Amino acid sequence: MARIVVLDSISQDGLDLLEAAPGIEYEVKTGLKGEELRNTLMEFDGAICRSGVKLTADILEGNTRLKAIARAGVGTDNIDKTMATRQGMIVMNTPSGNTISTAEHALALMFGLTRFVAPANQSLAEGRWDKKQFTGSQLAGKTLGIIGLGRIGQTIAVRARAMEMNLVGYDPFLSDAMAEKLGIKMFSSYREMLPFCDFLTVHTPLTDETRGMISFDEIKMLPKGARLINCARGGIYDEAALVEGLDSGHLAGVALDVYPTEPCTENPLFGRKNVLCTPHLGASTTEAQKNVALEAVELLIDYFTTGTIKSAVNMAPLDGKTLNEMRGSLALAWRLGLAASQIEKGRISKCSISYRGEIAQKVTSLVTGAFAAGLLSNATGGESNIINARMLLKERGIEVVENKSNESGTFSSLISIEVTSDTGTTTLAGTLFGNRMPRLVQVNEFRLEAFLDGNLCLFLHENVPGIIGAVGNIFGRNNVNIEQLSVSTATNQTSKALGVWGLDSIPPVAALSELQKVNGVTKVMCVSLPAANELPAWL
Repeated sequence: MARIVVLDSISQDGLDLLEAAPGIEYEVKTGLKGEELRNTLMEFDGAICRSGVKLTADILEGNTRLKAIARAGVGTDNIDKTMATRQGMIVMNTPSGNTISTAEHALALMFGLTRFVAPANQSLAEGRWDKKQFTGSQLAGKTLGIIGLGRIGQTIAVRARAMEMNLVGYDPFLSDAMAEKLGIKMFSSYREMLPFCDFLTVHTPLTDETRGMISFDEIKMLPKGARLINCARGGIYDEAALVEGLDSGHLAGVALDVYPTEPCTENPLFGRKNVLCTPHLGASTTEAQKNVALEAVELLIDYFTTGTIKSAVNMAPLDGKTLNEMRGSLALAWRLGLAASQIEKGRISKCSISYRGEIAQKVTSLVTGAFAAGLLSNATGGESNIINARMLLKERGIEVVENKSNESGTFSSLISIEVTSDTGTTTLAGTLFGNRMPRLVQVNEFRLEAFLDGNLCLFLHENVPGIIGAVGNIFGRNNVNIEQLSVSTATNQTSKALGVWGLDSIPPVAALSELQKVNGVTKVMCVSLPAANELPAWL
C-alpha cells in the first residue's frame, strides 16, 4: 500500500481521484516547514506539492522512503532536484495543465495596463468620475515582443495575433517554419528585437542567463512608451531598472505577476502609477488547478501501480542494466549538446545526429534524447532530459534527424552532431576512450583530440608561427592556467588552424578582448562544461 502526502492545497478533483485509486492511501498536510516537514516526508512513499512548500536539500537528505514527488505545475524551483536524485527520488511535473490560464493572465495584464482598469475602478470606489485621466490605447496595431516561445509563449502569440497585434519574437529553439505559422517575425537576439516592442512579455525559466536579462541598458533599447509584462519568473526583469524606466517616463507601464522572492508584500513597484501587480495568479484558475491536480495525481498513481515514469525532470526511464551499458554514450551525447548550444549562438532551425560503428547498434533514440537534453539545457533551466528534450524541440518546430552506419572508421564508435542556425552550422564529433572518458575529436572541418569537460576556449587562427605563444602569454597575464592544448589544421587546407585550450577558469572579458586583437586570430569561442565524470541529474 503506497502512502501519498499532499503538501499544498490542490483541486478537490485531484483528491477524489486519490480517494478512488486502489492500493493508495493519502493524507493532506499543508503549511509544513522545517523539521516537521522533514519528519512527515519520512512517513510517505510519494508527495504532491505546488509552489508553496520548499523541498530543500536539508529537508530531503537522509529520506530513504520517499520515492516520487509530483509538482502540480511546471516549475520545480522549490524542489532540490540534485538531492532528490541522490536520494533516489523521481521528480515529475505537469507541464501542460496551466498553459492557457497563464497565457490569458498575461493578456489580462496587458489589457489592464492599456485601459487603466485598476485605477479607474479605484477612482469610482472613492467617489470620483475621473474619465479624462484614464484615456487608454488599443492593442490592435501595436507590436508585441515575446521572449521564449514554448507552450505559453506560443499560446499568447495565437491570441495576440487574433487581436490584430504585430508579433516579434526571440527563441533560439523555434524554427522558421513554426514562426511563420504563428505569424512571428523572429530575431537572432532579444536585444535586436527590443526597439520594435510596444509591449514585451517574457516566458523563460529563471536561469543564470535570464536573471536580470531586461535591465537598464535593455530598457533604453525599447521605444519610449513601451509596456512590460512578466508572468514567468521573478528576477527576469531587473526591478531597479523598471523603477528608473518608469521615473524617467521611458516606460509607460509595468505589470508583474511574479517576484524574486515570494510571498511578496513589499516591493518598490507596488502602488506606483502605471504599475499593475498581482500575487502570482497566472495558474490560479479553476480549470488550471483542476488540470494540474489531476495530472499530478495520475503521475503518482501510474508510478506506484504500474511503475510507469512520465514527465520526470531528473531521471530517465531505464532499467539498471541498460543504463549501465549506455551511460558513457549518453554522457558523451549530452556533452556534445551542451557544447553545441554554446558554440552556435544563432536561432537553431535544424539538428542531426549520426552514429557510426558499434554505437549504431544500440538504442540510439536514448542517446539522441541525451544530446537534445544537453542542447536545450540552458533554454529550459536545466529541466530538459532524455524523456522530454526531443518533444520540447519538436514543439519549437525543430526535428532531430538520426543517421546510422554500422561501418567503423577511425574509432569503433563515433557520434557526430550538426546544428544549423541562422548564423551558420556547427559540426562536432565525439567518441569514448574506454567506457567512461568522452573526447572531442572534431570541430567543423578540424580533426583533433580534446577533453570534453571543464572550461574550453576555442580559437580559429591562421596557421603561422607565434600565435600559440601570444595566446599563452595573454592567459598567463590574466592568471588563467592552461591545463590542456590541442591544435589542428583544417582537413581541406593548411592555412587555417583551430586551437582548443583546456583552462582552469573561463577567461575574463579583458583576456578575451586581447585574444580577438592577436594578429591572425579570427574567432574566439568559450565553452563551459561540467567537470570530468559529472553526470546530469537524470542520468
